[in-house]
Amino acid sequence: MIDTGTLWIVIFTLGIGSFLLRFSFLGWVGDRPMPAWALRYLRYTAVAIIPAFIAPIVALSNEAGTGPEPIRLIAAIVTFGVGIATRNVIIAIFAGAFTLGFGVFLFG
Repeated sequence: MIDTGTLWIVIFTLGIGSFLLRFSFLGWVGDRPMPAWALRYLRYTAVAIIPAFIAPIVALSNEAGTGPEPIRLIAAIVTFGVGIATRNVIIAIFAGAFTLGFGVFLFG
């Protein structure tokens, strides 16, 4: 078990690091035009980050952490399918959330 003081030091340090990382883009570079290649790569940041957050939740979602739960796997497939069909992130997220909520309600 970690003591409270050490936990707050870690949280504070990570917060400062996160602030400095974001400030390096917004504070120092934010008022200058960025090159076209950088803008092209930054456009795909969300497309890379969101699956990186979601994939472990879906792939290792059972209590033992050894495989996916069928409800979460179906919700991920629905989200992916709706995203491909509509090309709209918000609609895809809501479709996946509805599918997950409905599946938990039915099979819970």
